[in-house]
Amino acid sequence: MIIIQNTVISDDVRDNFFVCNLEACKGACCVEGDLGAPLEEAELKILETEYEAIKPFLTEAGRAAIEQQGLYIKDWEGDYSTTTINDRECAYALYDERGILKCGIEQAYLAGATSFKKPISCHLYPIRISKYDGFEALNYDRWGICNPACSFGANLGVRVYQFLKDPLIRKYGEDWYAELVQEIENPTPAAS
Repeated sequence: MIIIQNTVISDDVRDNFFVCNLEACKGACCVEGDLGAPLEEAELKILETEYEAIKPFLTEAGRAAIEQQGLYIKDWEGDYSTTTINDRECAYALYDERGILKCGIEQAYLAGATSFKKPISCHLYPIRISKYDGFEALNYDRWGICNPACSFGANLGVRVYQFLKDPLIRKYGEDWYAELVQEIENPTPAAS
């Protein structure tokens, strides 16, 4: 395990290869699973503020699900996640002309309609964050639908922490990421 500031990072983040391969998986992570994308509490306010700007980028089914269920849902453990359509795909997802799921929030961001890129949990995937008193644990989430991403990452020689450079910086900052890279690529020898 790697400890950087108030985070504990699984060795899997350092050791495993990963590069999303949307041609192979078609964005299945936006459909599969028990819930929508995990949301941080700060993101709830952002959705409330930015929804009108994001709404035109969503599907009719997505907008209907949000009208019925709300901008987000609270699960049985008290955590928040994005609304889903019929307990399947994220209400904020849409299919492109090739049948690949894309994030409607990110499409709004790319069009300059919002400053919210997308939920950090989506941006950081396949890392999942568990929060504890005083620290956060960053774990690599293995999921069969991402096998093509593992193969693609291995072919390109790109590890999880390298693939997720931008979202890790978005979440923890440039200094944190530089410290992570230093620890992984040039670790300090353990004192004897």
